[in-house]
Amino acid sequence: MAITDWPENERPREKLLQRGAAALSDAELLAVLLRTGLRGCSAVDLGRNLLNEAGDLRALLELPPERMRRMRGLGGTRLTQLLAALEISKRYMALEKKRAITLSEPEPAARMFMSELRGEPSEVFAVLFMDNKNRMLGFEKLFRGTVDAAAVYPREVVRRALDHNASSIIVGHNHPSGIAEPSRADRDVTRRLSDALNLVDVRLLDHLVIGDNQWESLGRLGWL
Repeated sequence: MAITDWPENERPREKLLQRGAAALSDAELLAVLLRTGLRGCSAVDLGRNLLNEAGDLRALLELPPERMRRMRGLGGTRLTQLLAALEISKRYMALEKKRAITLSEPEPAARMFMSELRGEPSEVFAVLFMDNKNRMLGFEKLFRGTVDAAAVYPREVVRRALDHNASSIIVGHNHPSGIAEPSRADRDVTRRLSDALNLVDVRLLDHLVIGDNQWESLGRLGWL
């Protein structure tokens, strides 16, 4: 029987909307992603067959795409839909893992900035936005070019902090020379940012200067 002939409250899509995704079985969730079945085989039946062939949902999702492509009913559009959903899940989990890290101390924050700014050919000014428990809300590269009073706009940093509903931020920029030595311009930018953020009750926790496998903290130097 085709899913369209089922009672409406038992159809996977309608059931999801009415009762939430947790109410669906693994086969029903797959059916929502697959959208259609095969001749004489509903999308739910197809989902159940795929689960049986792989062993369980985790085993199915861990199969390489080449192996998935050989499974009956999982070619073309259905495969791309499933792979896209899997990638969204992976990215979500990676983001949640990042957000769970407390970044109030210079060293873990510096590692993140070093990872994000590695290989940049010019100076990049980035901001790490955090909640009131110093957990990451977001990371953005806001400005490119020489980091000085003309290149960094405190108003834009404040605007993005408010957009993220951040309680505090850490800013950082790279030195393409590879030497992580703060300049007078770095100190001036730090002061201007701190003054602007104080007006909206957002704390500037640190300003990190990133070099080649080295970093320096203006906060640690007492320049905040």
